[in-house]
Amino acid sequence: MAFSKDPEELPVSALKLPGSGSRGRIGVLVLHGFLGSPISIEPWARGLHEADFTVSAPRLAGHGSSWQELNETTWQDWYESAEQAFLELKTQCESIFVAGFSMGGALALRLAEIRGSEIDGVIALNPSIGDDRLIFKAIPLLKYLVPTVKNGPSDIAKPGAPAHIYDRTPLRALDSLRALWRRVRPDLYLVDLPLMVAYSENDHTVNPKWAQYVLDNVYSPTVRELIFERSFHNVSLDYDAPELIAESIAFIEDVLTGALDDVAAEDFTDDELDDEAELINAEFESIVSHLNLDQSTGTTYLDELDARAEAERFIPPNPRIEPTDQRGRWAIAGLVGGPIYLLMEGLTGFDLFGFGPWPGICAFIGGVVMAIYKAAKPSTDGDDYDDGAVI
Repeated sequence: MAFSKDPEELPVSALKLPGSGSRGRIGVLVLHGFLGSPISIEPWARGLHEADFTVSAPRLAGHGSSWQELNETTWQDWYESAEQAFLELKTQCESIFVAGFSMGGALALRLAEIRGSEIDGVIALNPSIGDDRLIFKAIPLLKYLVPTVKNGPSDIAKPGAPAHIYDRTPLRALDSLRALWRRVRPDLYLVDLPLMVAYSENDHTVNPKWAQYVLDNVYSPTVRELIFERSFHNVSLDYDAPELIAESIAFIEDVLTGALDDVAAEDFTDDELDDEAELINAEFESIVSHLNLDQSTGTTYLDELDARAEAERFIPPNPRIEPTDQRGRWAIAGLVGGPIYLLMEGLTGFDLFGFGPWPGICAFIGGVVMAIYKAAKPSTDGDDYDDGAVI
């Protein structure tokens, strides 16, 4: 398969690949990642289509055009693009699977949280649902200072990868991606359908721990975990693409035939299931035997529980608010004064020191550092400092 290496020739159209035969009634929605386009997941999509499935890989809003256009969109726009493609695919197929890569994995999980009853299964490849790096905490402020930053090299181990993402990251769009993460994570318990989570051990873009987070927080009765050792972030364009395609096809077939449920049931023998049931019944009978629900007596067991709860009710303390010490005042001055200086310099051209916005930036960074230092080290200012000695 030939790919263009010129970023200006990135494909801007969606992939719509109708299937054939009985498998043609099985639809697979494949979602690309942040900054990308359908070319980033094209081998995956075409591999599924070669198995005769009907495949749709939409171009999400703001993608496949320019980073400036992406910076004018939000995660709600990206989700709407995915949902519209899902609804269109649903009119053509009897069964629907949703597969997503990176941010597309987050969108696939969001679709499962909202439309789980309409989906037969989900495949999440290196799902992007969070990032703990410190720089991401500064995005809400940085997006007002600079519109975009330059990207590093593509996270693909295999040489000769096609151009498939923007060469710059728009920061307003990146901040909206963070909002998508905050929306998806708390609702993962709503995902209760067959799920395959595939991730790379050596992913330098999305920490593999987020794949584990998905596995630990969904309520799916059957989950399949797939780990890639040779590929980096974008497996569809990397060494393990054939394995990704083969395992995706096998997962879809196992869900439709019920083989996935049979494998899950085999994890427990009949004797183990009987022992578990006996243990639960014994615990229940033990609890019930100690309950006194007789209303003719003065108190019942439920009354005792209410009384115990009242006696053990937590009463929050009313701590004394400590005065702000010198370090705290410096931190507040930097955190507040820095952005004010930047705002004045940007709107009015005010340049007190002749260094442009840098005094404001340095003041804000200094405030952050002072706040962290103050939080890490207790204050020794004032006469009320307690050195821990007992007199």
